[in-house]
Amino acid sequence: MNARLTWPIAFGLLLIGGVGGVVATRTQTGKPGEPAPESGTAPQDSTTEAALLAARTKGSPEAPITVLEIVDFQCPACRMFWEETMPILQREYVQTGKVRFVFVNLPLVQIHRNAAAAHEFAMCAAAQDRFWPVHDMLFDQQSVWAQLDDPSAYFFSVATATGLITDSVDACVTDGRMRDLIMREAQGVVQAGVQSTPSFVIERGLMAGAVPIDGWRPILDSIYETKAGR
Repeated sequence: MNARLTWPIAFGLLLIGGVGGVVATRTQTGKPGEPAPESGTAPQDSTTEAALLAARTKGSPEAPITVLEIVDFQCPACRMFWEETMPILQREYVQTGKVRFVFVNLPLVQIHRNAAAAHEFAMCAAAQDRFWPVHDMLFDQQSVWAQLDDPSAYFFSVATATGLITDSVDACVTDGRMRDLIMREAQGVVQAGVQSTPSFVIERGLMAGAVPIDGWRPILDSIYETKAGR
């Protein structure tokens, strides 16, 4: 599959409550993308947009390339990207300090009935700095929860496995505090021209689809060489 970037895209939208300005924000528990504290350490809830953004940013704040990953948790292609391509990107570009990824919510509720609940659960986990463990659980077990009439009970049954304080998650989901943020992000990316998931904004260029690693390498390498002045 030949990857292609569409240039340019109006991503002032990404100020998804400030994505452009705060992707480098560090959490109180560490740098974006670092492993969450051990499950025995009680996480502290933080629902400021800067803290929530930092909790779903993976990679060094000093990385020269930022990729905005626009995702629907119930999307099969998103799961395929997570399983097949993201581990390689993580090893070759994130861990080497070249790229940081920022997760952006786009639940396609018209076709995925449980997507909204999954995104809300993940963002409530982000308030406890547990976004990435829950993110991985949602993709790993997508075939299970996607088929349920109501996935909420299932999510909570596995919450402790990802180190969540379940009472706090329950309160977060019940009062709906994350819904407005998720809705604003989804509306923003659609208005900017994103039409499907997964989609990726790479330095203002838009790439759509679960592009395999051979499509990513030339794009990221070219941008990195340009930014590094090579």
